[in-house]
Amino acid sequence: MKKKDIRILLVDDEPDILEIVGYNLTAEGYQVFTAKNGIEGVAMAKKKLPHLIILDVMMPEMDGIEACGILRKNPSFENTIITFLTARGEDYSQMAGFDAGADDYITKPIKPKVLVRKVKALLRRFKEDPAVDEEIFKVGKIVINREEYKIINNGKEIILPRKEFELLSLLTSKPNKVFKREVILDRVWGNEVVVGGRTIDVHIRKLREKIGDDHFKTVKGVGYKFVL
Repeated sequence: MKKKDIRILLVDDEPDILEIVGYNLTAEGYQVFTAKNGIEGVAMAKKKLPHLIILDVMMPEMDGIEACGILRKNPSFENTIITFLTARGEDYSQMAGFDAGADDYITKPIKPKVLVRKVKALLRRFKEDPAVDEEIFKVGKIVINREEYKIINNGKEIILPRKEFELLSLLTSKPNKVFKREVILDRVWGNEVVVGGRTIDVHIRKLREKIGDDHFKTVKGVGYKFVL
């Protein structure tokens, strides 16, 4: 997907942020739309159907968490990337944001150029997401073969135990998306056996050893994500 076709909605009650961030994203070639509160943001989202929504948490009339919850209940936004803007130390807001359906969060204050790089990383999933029925797909330099339960990393074939493979396959299905622990347990282990969060940690540690530590990021108290 070309930049000129990507629609980004920026929702914030601070005019300076709308102007500065909007300018930088527009300069990158994206289509940028803005709203100054959650109510306007939801209305604009329904009108423009953006690929990415950047929501401030604390806003008048309707905050970002409530707006996110409303959008996630609408099937039209099932695949929309939603990320929050949160002030440093707002751990509660970050947790509440993930519970409402956010994919990630960006901590304020943030330099415009850094935010642009963050946006590029979030948007990679539109290029990297494999089709649901694809048996062989590529994410960065990693080729995942679901038929044979093997991967090729930088040209080197690696055979993984089943659960490690399924965990890697899940995380790479949406690069940069944070998968909650409960989602990982349900998708990878299901009802096979009762396991705890420590089981996930052990499997992530093994994947880091085999694939590379930089690819796996821990979101404290929430879960994990795969980054390129």
